[in-house]
Amino acid sequence: MSENYDVIVIGGGPAGYPTAIRAAQLGFKTVCIDAWLNTDKTPAFGGTCLNAGCIPSKALLESSELVHRAQHEFEKHGISAGPVSFDLAKMQARKTKVSRDLTGGIKALFQANKVTGLFGYGKLLGDGKVEFKDHDGKTQELVGKHIVIATGSAPVNLKIAPFDGDKIIDSWGALDLAEVPKRLGVIGAGVIGTELGSVWSRLGAKTVIIEALPTFLPMVDQAVAKETLKHLTKQGLDIRLGAKVLGAKAGKSGVTVEYDQNGEKKTEEFDKLIVAVGRRPYTDGVNAREIGVAFDEKGFVKVDAHYKTSVAGVYAVGDVIGNPMLAHKAIEEGVALAEQLAGHHTQLNYNAIPSVIYTNPEVSWVGLSEEQAKAQGFEVKTGTASFVPSGRAKAMEQNIGICKVIADVKTDRILGVHMVGPHTSEMIAESVLAIEYSATCEDIALTVHGHPSLSETFHDAVLLCDNRAVHAVNKPPRKA
Repeated sequence: MSENYDVIVIGGGPAGYPTAIRAAQLGFKTVCIDAWLNTDKTPAFGGTCLNAGCIPSKALLESSELVHRAQHEFEKHGISAGPVSFDLAKMQARKTKVSRDLTGGIKALFQANKVTGLFGYGKLLGDGKVEFKDHDGKTQELVGKHIVIATGSAPVNLKIAPFDGDKIIDSWGALDLAEVPKRLGVIGAGVIGTELGSVWSRLGAKTVIIEALPTFLPMVDQAVAKETLKHLTKQGLDIRLGAKVLGAKAGKSGVTVEYDQNGEKKTEEFDKLIVAVGRRPYTDGVNAREIGVAFDEKGFVKVDAHYKTSVAGVYAVGDVIGNPMLAHKAIEEGVALAEQLAGHHTQLNYNAIPSVIYTNPEVSWVGLSEEQAKAQGFEVKTGTASFVPSGRAKAMEQNIGICKVIADVKTDRILGVHMVGPHTSEMIAESVLAIEYSATCEDIALTVHGHPSLSETFHDAVLLCDNRAVHAVNKPPRKA
């Protein structure tokens, strides 16, 4: 017998579970289906983000950062802790607990909002029907007025370096290592590669990151990217740019990686190799193509401005519809879709979505880089302030990095903010709000910032756009 719902959500990650919760809050009878199984075979909502991505990686980043600070910074504060050691098993157990606590929170939110949560697989049958199969193989037919594909993404598996779950691993495997490898290789110097490389480097692994592109973090303003590369290199990360991997072969003792850098073939031996070259949209087993849902050439589900697919009554949100493949973007798409289904006029501003790399220093940005702004035809003015003279950053022994503001000369409107420095993941929120409200440099210049605070560096960067800074050296006036 079929069970009828107003909204059926397939996928319980950052796109799916907010869709389901908000839909239920708006009065829709809602069910959310999720197939996730942890390594111990326990089901959990939250998708990759909560179980094997954003949250566990940040837990390990925090733990490894504390180890690094104890080893290299405590003495500067007059703190003597003696020889520093760590228990990786306890570190991993804490990481797992952090994730489990949060995924349990989703289950509680489902109960509070009367969302039906089902563990298993959802398969589109057409005509508003979905086959649900639980992990024991039992099936049930569900019927829904609105069906949402929110199945997320999966790591890209390279043919020349295929995952084997032991020596050659993906990002999930990299978070579950039982011991610190002596030599660690990472393919890909993007967000995931630099974060994971940082974790294990701080814990003692000799880490080499191999990146095919000739530039580091091309999506970030290049002044900020170069500053980031300088600090990560200083910390011990060996980042090799313009290095194209030719192949990787796992053996009994490790992994042999062959790559070409500037026309020269090179070979490296590693104990473990992390492949972090990006993620692909995941719609395996959903049967979307078979019922007529259109996809683009990269495998993303095609949707319109209201997240409608080519099939009536079927929608898609999150990583499956394309970049940026970010959890917070997926959350807001899910909420926006639920509200649109209820007749609200909700719209997501894709120009005001922040990005963060949780290395130390942290890299954060929103809006256009100087290079992107100029390519789009803007006449720009920029201001770049350093964290070096920041009283707050200096007191923290973390006075490194820069904040750069890009603004339109004609309108004074802020187009982008890119920064690398302490706690920029929190600082970037003010910049996101500025872009969301089309703030000008004058708006921010007239806004009082607390002293001493890290946010003063953003204020100084804005003031430097117009040579108005009093705590930084202004640029010479432009010649007429």
